[in-house]
Amino acid sequence: MNFMCWEGYDSPRILKPFESAHDVDINVDLITDSAGGFAKLAAGGYRHFDVVTSDSPWIARMGPAGICEYLDDEGFADTYAQFYEEFQAPFAPLQHDGRSTGLPTRWGWVGPTVNTEYDSLETWSSYDPCFDPAYRDRICVLNWGDWPIMPMALHAGINPYKELDDAELREIRKVLRALFNNTRAVVGDLSTAQKGLLDGSFRILVGSGTYATSALRKAGHDHIKSIVPEPKDGLNQGIVWMEATGIPKEPSSREVARAFIKHLVSPETAVKLAWMDTTCNLVPNREAEKLFSQEQKHALQMDYMWTAWEKSHFHSIAPNADDMLAIFQEELSRAG
Repeated sequence: MNFMCWEGYDSPRILKPFESAHDVDINVDLITDSAGGFAKLAAGGYRHFDVVTSDSPWIARMGPAGICEYLDDEGFADTYAQFYEEFQAPFAPLQHDGRSTGLPTRWGWVGPTVNTEYDSLETWSSYDPCFDPAYRDRICVLNWGDWPIMPMALHAGINPYKELDDAELREIRKVLRALFNNTRAVVGDLSTAQKGLLDGSFRILVGSGTYATSALRKAGHDHIKSIVPEPKDGLNQGIVWMEATGIPKEPSSREVARAFIKHLVSPETAVKLAWMDTTCNLVPNREAEKLFSQEQKHALQMDYMWTAWEKSHFHSIAPNADDMLAIFQEELSRAG
C-alpha cells in the first residue's frame, strides 16, 4: 500500500500494527507542503497512491479535481459515532456535492504563541503589539506559506477566505509591510522559532499556534501557550487548522484503504498520532480523550480547545491565496 502523508503519520507506532494485522507493507511518500503534494496527485500521481493525508482543504479539493474515492458516510457510521459532535457527518469542510472526500485526523488552532514568563495572555488578546514600537525586533514571523498572512488579514478587518477586491489586497499589503517593519526575524525552521520563544528573543510567533507550542509544553514548558485573539469588529481572529485523510481514485484495494483510515482515527491510534516528538496535536475522536493522561491533556491545552474553536475561522482554500502569497514575498523582499 502506498501512503502520501506528513511526517508523523509515518511513525512505526502508527504503521506497524496495521501492517501486521492486515499483512501489508506500507510505502511512505512524505510531503513537505500540501500544495506540492496536491499538485503531484493532480498531475496523475493519484494513480500511484492508496491513501493520502494532508491539510484538509487539499483533501477536499480532490473531489472537484476528480481524483477522489468518495467515502460512504454510512460505512463509517461507527467511526463518526466516536467523534466529537463538531466532526461528525456530514462534515462540511470535507464535503463535495454532498459526498465525503475524507475523514479528519488531527487539528489545532493558529493564534498568538506566547511565553507567559515575559508577557501576559491579556497583552496578546489582539495582534496590536505586533505593530507597537515597544515590541520592535521582538516579533517572529513563521515563513509557512499563507499561515502568517491569514491572521494579519483578519486583524486588518478582512476575511481572507472570501473573494477579495483590489482595495482589500492593498490593505493586506499595508498590514504586512507594517508587520515586517516591526519584525526581528522571518523563520522557516520550527526549532529556531521555539528556541527564540523560550529565551525571550521572540515575544510572539506569528502564523503559529498549537503546532509549535505543544511539543514545548510536552517538555514541561507550560508557560508557553497558544491562544486566540478576541473577535474584532465582529470578525473572528483565530484559525482552526485540520489534517484529513482520503483515498485517491481507484486504489489498489478499496477495502484495505478504508480499513487504514479507520485505523488512523481509532482511539488507540489517535492518541499515538497526537503525541509525537516534534509536535503534539488534538484529534477528532472523543473516545481518545479518555485515553489521554492529565499531563497530556494539559500539554494539548484541551481545557481551551472549544474556546479557540468558537473564536476561529475554519481554514479553507482562500480564493486569493496566490495574490496574498505574492504580496507577502514582495513585502518581505522590500523589508530585507
